Amino acid sequence: MTVSDKGSPPDVHASASDAGQFIHHHTEFPTTRLSKVLDGVISAIGKSASWLWIVVTGVIIYAVVGRYAFGQGSVTLEEVQWHLAGAGWLLGLGYTLVTDDHVRVDVIHERLSLKGQAWIELFGLVFLLLPFLVLAVYEMIPYAVSSWEQGETSQAPAGLPYRWILKGVLALSFGLLIVAALSRLLKVTALLFGFPKPIRVESGETKKEDAS
Repeated sequence: MTVSDKGSPPDVHASASDAGQFIHHHTEFPTTRLSKVLDGVISAIGKSASWLWIVVTGVIIYAVVGRYAFGQGSVTLEEVQWHLAGAGWLLGLGYTLVTDDHVRVDVIHERLSLKGQAWIELFGLVFLLLPFLVLAVYEMIPYAVSSWEQGETSQAPAGLPYRWILKGVLALSFGLLIVAALSRLLKVTALLFGFPKPIRVESGETKKEDAS
């Protein structure tokens, strides 16, 4: 739960003063050794997937020029566009969670103390997000496997083969979301219960060190 510095109540962190030295400037939750590793993996995948948007842009330009300048439309290029766009969007979902940059519609949490926000986050992760993601992955893996076994292809003429790849990316993206949610959960429990042990995160060039 992110609370911006601008316009925040001056005592928004008062109830969590003991954890202040462990709080990351953006997420406002403590960082742990394991969550730091998980965040690094998810962030690397998300940043790599972002390059797909450049490829998508190039394909769109190529398809538009071909269609309107040379009168050569291509079903294959159209499907490449939405396949790549879908993969880029799906693989970026976990990144938005670990960086806390996803859209939130919550007019209550910003009025609460940091620990109050953490309790809401704990409830949401344990009872809402994680059960949904586990169920989704449970259903999506057979969905992708079935597509692979059938050799599923696009139903459009000259469409793309290997439809199972996109369905596999769908399952993978929700698996990455589970990892991101677990990382977030570790940060919440570190703040509320002191476990796992938080580590200090300094801004600028200051070396990161243990809090002890």
